[in-house]
Amino acid sequence: MRGPHNIWRLIVTGATLERTGAMSIVLDAMDAPRPLRIAARTLGWPFKWLGYKGDVTMPPAPRALTALGPAYIKFGQVLSTRPDVVGEEMAAQMRVLQDKLPPFPIDVAKSSVAIELGRPADEIFSEFSEPVAAASIAQVHQATIRDTNEIVAVKVLRPGIEKAFRKDIDAFYFGAQMVELLSPSSRRLRPLDVIEHFEGVVLGELDLRLESSAASEFLANTKGDAGFDLPEIKWDLSAKRVMTLGWVDGVPIGDNDAIDAAGHNRVALAARVLELFLQHALRDGYFHADMHQGNMKVAANGDIVAYDFGIMGHIDEYTRRVYAEILFGFIRRDYKRVAEVHFEAGYVPADRDVEEFARALRAVGEPIFGMDATRISMGRLLNYLFEVTERFGMETRTELILLQRTMVVVEGVARSLDPHMNIWQVAQPVVEDYIKGSIGPRAIARDLSKTAMVLARFGPRLPSLVEAALIRQSQEPPSYAPGKTRSRSLWFLAGALVSGLAFAIADTIWF
Repeated sequence: MRGPHNIWRLIVTGATLERTGAMSIVLDAMDAPRPLRIAARTLGWPFKWLGYKGDVTMPPAPRALTALGPAYIKFGQVLSTRPDVVGEEMAAQMRVLQDKLPPFPIDVAKSSVAIELGRPADEIFSEFSEPVAAASIAQVHQATIRDTNEIVAVKVLRPGIEKAFRKDIDAFYFGAQMVELLSPSSRRLRPLDVIEHFEGVVLGELDLRLESSAASEFLANTKGDAGFDLPEIKWDLSAKRVMTLGWVDGVPIGDNDAIDAAGHNRVALAARVLELFLQHALRDGYFHADMHQGNMKVAANGDIVAYDFGIMGHIDEYTRRVYAEILFGFIRRDYKRVAEVHFEAGYVPADRDVEEFARALRAVGEPIFGMDATRISMGRLLNYLFEVTERFGMETRTELILLQRTMVVVEGVARSLDPHMNIWQVAQPVVEDYIKGSIGPRAIARDLSKTAMVLARFGPRLPSLVEAALIRQSQEPPSYAPGKTRSRSLWFLAGALVSGLAFAIADTIWF
């Protein structure tokens, strides 16, 4: 699929941005450098007449992205959370991409429900409303279950969405290949791996059975989180292209006027959004990776209610600890430790200078502390971070892409509620709690205990493993000393058994 037709797709992208008037607006909002401006205008201007016209009632940027398709809409959704990068006006325009896109007919939705659930929609639901929200991949209807009179939300995928996404992703692969070919220095950013990661995320979002499973796991993890709630999945009324879950009442978290009118504290809400994200990422290693304003509401009691679980992030325990140490180092302004963690984790090549890297990180972090958030240009900060990573040869870590992207989105949502929020001050208690529980002496003992338990599971096999090792050693040339080999093997066996017993006792005492 990745053939010449993708050149056409990229040309149409540039032409659409030109035709809708979005090209110069987007480039200006993002403060794009001159070379990028020249390349973009060269790609778009001569072919302007080939671009999609789009919905003329929409502002230029969302008009262009909507016309181009769902993958581009996803990009616009991220921009909508970053008024500090693209400006307040552009961010406000982009918010229509979150849940206010043109819907598809209700008859098509009902037909999809009937096909997926095996019964007519009118037989399952006594009421089935017109679309109440329409996003890039699916739209939502309010419905009432006939048997129980329970009000629910029914999410239905857009017709043909799978094919549309595959076409866009195919073009993205081609674009990434061109970037690697024309700019060898960009290969450290692994653009092809980034697109592959994006493809996996999107394809998972196109199967609502996986989203239902993600929502169920997320609900189990977060049941005890104060000020946070999730709707319950109706498994018997969910399938691959249809998902049914409890109805969520509340004020959209992107509507500041409505939040103020309802009497909610926006400063507290902003802090809670960030705290919840960090808790889920660090404590559980499983977090909502699409936390823009269109996917959250504020309930009447002040709880934050999240929904739309198509994109969830997962990070393993080791990566969580690395991430927490990096955050903790920034919070304490210990740039040397932040630099050391990067080297220990292999994020920076070992042949680079750790002291020099620490000084570069200081130049990134120091402007943040003690400064009003409204005076920080996140665009300039991100540009400088990019320069630092390029200078020190850091490669893109695909396992961190969702985490980094979500952090950007969550910070944008929080600052839309409270422009004066300092992310480091809000993050400090959450990160410190995690550090105490995962990196201190108790955590070390717990890790050793887990290691001992693994050894214990292999206990019954240890004699045969030692015997096999002895047989192999006996077949080696005479230069090897059989007695020493047997001795080492027996010491290994004894050590493993003693370690297992010792740490089992320690686990009982400490935990």
